[in-house]
Amino acid sequence: MQIEIKHIAKNFKRKQVLRDICLEAKSGSCIGILGANGCGKSTLLSILAGIQDCNSGSFLCDGVDLLKDNKKRAELVGYVPQGTPLIEELTAKDNLLLWYDKKTMKEQLSKGVLALLGIGEFLSVPVSKMSGGMKKRLSIGCAMAKEPPILLLDEPTAALDLSCKQSIGAYLRHYKQSGGLLLLTTHDVMELELCDAWYIIRDGVLVPFTYDGNVQKLVESL
Repeated sequence: MQIEIKHIAKNFKRKQVLRDICLEAKSGSCIGILGANGCGKSTLLSILAGIQDCNSGSFLCDGVDLLKDNKKRAELVGYVPQGTPLIEELTAKDNLLLWYDKKTMKEQLSKGVLALLGIGEFLSVPVSKMSGGMKKRLSIGCAMAKEPPILLLDEPTAALDLSCKQSIGAYLRHYKQSGGLLLLTTHDVMELELCDAWYIIRDGVLVPFTYDGNVQKLVESL
């Protein structure tokens, strides 16, 4: 599977946030999108997820434009926003049942994605009482209900403790090694090391960047 993001542009009134965004990626790879706060990283992912429209451009998967085919996009793309897309009053189990049937949820808790994310440990906990790491793992679990081959993540481990970062990182490595395609925005060194290619959004333009472990060089490039 191959995706091609072609000429994505987005304006908010008179301000052009994204200009002619283009990139390509294949199954089994991870693309990191970097940039200063407010540069348009989250906007790009929300466009690719179909949450908001762009002014122009396309998001092709094996030649099909997922921006124009909502059904196909729902089948192929999972999306985990920076915030918490969960119902606070419900438990982890009840949130999952909005996405999974009971049989599939039980199977996934036993030996699938929900087991890998450790969600069985807090299945009866209401979202309102969860830690940030629990919420993020549950959000990823909900996004993976249809086993999408493309996963979009907006700063997946931001503000989480080291243990949670490692747990989520381990799952993302498993997803990638299983042939999944990851596209994530990040400022996290651990996530940068997961990536196969890096890009910086600067003045609305997507610029290729080579990350060699030199954090200072990266900071100066943003």
